[in-house]
Amino acid sequence: MPIQEVARRQGIPQRYLEQVLLLLKRAGLLESKRGSAGGYQLVRTPAAISVGEVLRAVEGRVTALEVAGRQSSRASEAAASDLAPLWREIAGAVATVIDRTTFGDLAERVKARRSPERTIYHI
Repeated sequence: MPIQEVARRQGIPQRYLEQVLLLLKRAGLLESKRGSAGGYQLVRTPAAISVGEVLRAVEGRVTALEVAGRQSSRASEAAASDLAPLWREIAGAVATVIDRTTFGDLAERVKARRSPERTIYHI
């Protein structure tokens, strides 16, 4: 599918999508081919690519400590240091979830959510 079409369907600027695709390629998650039949494709199956890998490729380090840093600038240093262990624990929990969740898992969740519900009638 052409990049223009993906950008349109997702409602994002094409230039932004191109930048994201390049970051994913640099991270070794995508490969590209040139030419009329060219484009991007995954290097591994969706089940072998974690959400954490993609987030880190696009955003860099992804931790709750970034959020804590923003909040600590609003709070006193003493309060921020008191909360540091909690933020480290939250960061570890976030990393665990995004590293164990694959794009195969996400696809299955979407598929399950979109499948028609079965109505069971008890007589």
